[in-house]
Amino acid sequence: MVVWEDGRMKKSDYRKFIVKTVIGNDDYASMREVVARRYARVQKEKRPMPGLVLIDGGMGQLHAAAEALEAVGITDQPLASIAKREEIIYVYGQEDEPVVLDRFSPILHLIQSIRDEAHRFAVTFHRSGGTRGSSRANWTPSGAWEKGRCRSS
Repeated sequence: MVVWEDGRMKKSDYRKFIVKTVIGNDDYASMREVVARRYARVQKEKRPMPGLVLIDGGMGQLHAAAEALEAVGITDQPLASIAKREEIIYVYGQEDEPVVLDRFSPILHLIQSIRDEAHRFAVTFHRSGGTRGSSRANWTPSGAWEKGRCRSS
């Protein structure tokens, strides 16, 4: 999981997750676990919620993340996802109106760069052997990013 804040990546807030409760390759269950763990901890530590949680994937991943947030009592968090091939952005609660940005849009390029950084970070963790040691651990690029926290920015 990566964090983008005040116009740049905030590497000190990046987090690695080893999926603990999912057996096999279940992207939606993995998404639910990682999002629930991250934001349950944010709440426990009384830290501010981000201005937007951006999910890597389509509507299935978006809904899995929304279920996880609701499971930890978060119901008013802005949430969106970006589907890889089509580069379509879905906003939770407005899925019937997907956002299709021009492929030259600076906003699309920003979102793509945040997603690409999350992939780079996850792949580096995976290749370093960060998931070895537990037969139940399944690696997943958490696919969730925090964008623009609602602090004094």
